[in-house]
Amino acid sequence: MIRAMRRLITCLLAACCLAVLAAPTVVGADTPATDPAPALPAAYQHHHSAIYNNPAHWLCLPGRTTDPCGVNLDATVVNADGTTSLQKHTAAAHPPIDCFYVYPTISSDPTVNSDLVPGPQEASAVQQQAARLNSTCRVYAPVYRQRTLAGLFGTARPNPPGRPETAGYTDVVDAFRQYVANYSHGRGFVLIGHSQGAGVLSRLIASEIDNVPALRSRLVSAILVGTSVTVPSKTAVVGGTFQHIPLCRRTGQIGCVITFASFRSTAPPPSNSFFGRPNGPGIAGCTNPAALGGSAAELTPYFSTTAVHALTSAAASAQIHTKWVTFPNFLKGQCVVKGGFSYLRITVQGNPADPRVDNIPGDITPMWGLHLVDLNMTQGNVEAEVAAEARTYLG
Repeated sequence: MIRAMRRLITCLLAACCLAVLAAPTVVGADTPATDPAPALPAAYQHHHSAIYNNPAHWLCLPGRTTDPCGVNLDATVVNADGTTSLQKHTAAAHPPIDCFYVYPTISSDPTVNSDLVPGPQEASAVQQQAARLNSTCRVYAPVYRQRTLAGLFGTARPNPPGRPETAGYTDVVDAFRQYVANYSHGRGFVLIGHSQGAGVLSRLIASEIDNVPALRSRLVSAILVGTSVTVPSKTAVVGGTFQHIPLCRRTGQIGCVITFASFRSTAPPPSNSFFGRPNGPGIAGCTNPAALGGSAAELTPYFSTTAVHALTSAAASAQIHTKWVTFPNFLKGQCVVKGGFSYLRITVQGNPADPRVDNIPGDITPMWGLHLVDLNMTQGNVEAEVAAEARTYLG
């Protein structure tokens, strides 16, 4: 199982262009902050991390000349009739807000928890899931000692001395405090994570932000995908996982949570599914980033050309020269509550009669659903929503 999962993740999250991480000589505008606002908790005042004061322990750190978040993200638009066009991606010259990203379970290190040396898997994940947000955000992405794939499947060697199994969470808290105290300068921030990364951020929000007005007021949104954010009922938007931070229910809403787990319309969650179920009393929240009000809507996906063929002919797909492709009017998503699960139902609108590919990858076993491509399928919608939230936040 672990070998098959590694092969699939490597295919889906293959790095299209991995710049060598180099220590910067200048960190742009991110010079150390002066005193944080007095209302911040003491843990955030003058915090200097022994780990995250080192730029080598950040996948993405604004101001570096070589950074996985600074790769070319131009995409080829592949229409149903096989015609294509180039879609340019432009990073904002002066991003108005920040994004703090925590990647999913991706490390191939052999121990239970990874080390702090990023590999191509970590860099690929941030490119697939968060780099595109540089159109609105300065993107911060710490390396953290996450639970590895080997740890997940029980095949790992023990950690070396001094690396506790709780290191992943404590690392992310340490990195977030370093960001707030030294880099943010009071700016608004989006927290975004997938799978293990979303779970870690959920715990951080509950313990560090939910009951702290000084930080909660700066939370533009939390995008927690491939995990469960529990609410008391189908109609409730707050309570459960968070006491003050609701689910997002309209475009441009701020201080709220976007969360979902995705399954094919043809393969709903089985009874033993890992996702779509609550972590306590109530139901798992679901917010479709393409239609936060709850209706069905077209999704705007982005896939690596190393992970999918865009056209039914491999030779035709080879004529696409960007490292990313997107498919208009191909995927539709809607949040549904069914069979004790709450999830984003994905309808693939492939047509065997046209030259465009008829399906997408992303399955492992039925209990996983489309977990591996949760954010690939919705990447354009998340990008647009973060831009709308920034406009609201800035008034």
